[in-house]
Amino acid sequence: MLEHNVSLVAVLFPALLLTPGPAEFTSVTSDDRSITVYADCLLERIGSQLVRCDNLTGGGVDAPFWIPEQK
Repeated sequence: MLEHNVSLVAVLFPALLLTPGPAEFTSVTSDDRSITVYADCLLERIGSQLVRCDNLTGGGVDAPFWIPEQK
């Protein structure tokens, strides 16, 4: 019985060391690393959504009433 356990450990131990670790997440697009600067665009709103340079912003939070409406 002891010989059986020793041989089982001898087989499984290298298998534990040679298994690959968790895979790293790799992005398909390189756009994740680009930074967009909106220097010439004012913060406006359309209805209750915040907009800057025709891009929705604000994460779905309602825009305050004092932000000017986009024309």
